[in-house]
Amino acid sequence: MTSPWTMPQAPGKSFGAALFDLDGVLTPTADVHMAAWRRMFTDYFEAHGVTPAYTDADYFEYVDGKPRYDGVRSCLASRGVTLPEGTPDDAPGTETICGVGNTKNEAFSAILREDGVEPYAGSVALLDHLESIGCAMAVVSSSRNAPAVLEAAGLAHRFEIVVDGQVAADHGIAGKPAPDTYLYAAELLGVPKEAAVVVEDAMSGVAAGAAGDFGLVVGVDRGAGVQELLDGGADIVVQDLGELVER
Repeated sequence: MTSPWTMPQAPGKSFGAALFDLDGVLTPTADVHMAAWRRMFTDYFEAHGVTPAYTDADYFEYVDGKPRYDGVRSCLASRGVTLPEGTPDDAPGTETICGVGNTKNEAFSAILREDGVEPYAGSVALLDHLESIGCAMAVVSSSRNAPAVLEAAGLAHRFEIVVDGQVAADHGIAGKPAPDTYLYAAELLGVPKEAAVVVEDAMSGVAAGAAGDFGLVVGVDRGAGVQELLDGGADIVVQDLGELVER
């Protein structure tokens, strides 16, 4: 039986679909991504004499939530570094945007294989609730690793619709902060954007939700900051997705 999704933070409103970012929203893989980016950029900056040194602030400013190669390009540009674009087939270590991005992906994949990932308990509680009322759900992630992360976290069976970085590339869909991947997911679910909720922890993600004029944009504060998420386009901000379950 299908019922509208209501939540205490949006009294008087109901929604028909939840569109989830993955890393940092359903799973703590943002920490794995941060570690992989830190390792890659630190090694690259040191090897090439690039200053100032890479910090986690660079991750939130230039990388978080964006397609991988966009993150590489943005962070390098902040240091005045430009590289040829290359192609996604470039080997890790190649002096191109894609080669540098693939170096990061190699590090991420190794950490995921070695350590695995457990979904946030509050996120699982919300997924259980939405499944119980028949609310449509999709994952919308800039990462091309989304299917592997969902599988590692034991969540793959919950989502028939996954719009990740590979899907976006295959269909020529603009990545976040453009709203296009979220709009595509809502279309695949057959739910009007006005009835869909975007759930994001990244600045580029809440910006995408705001730009798409969705029914609600929920920011999840995993480090970006409550006010920053609100200023960036979130309608409400929570610390944990379990807060979105109507008690």
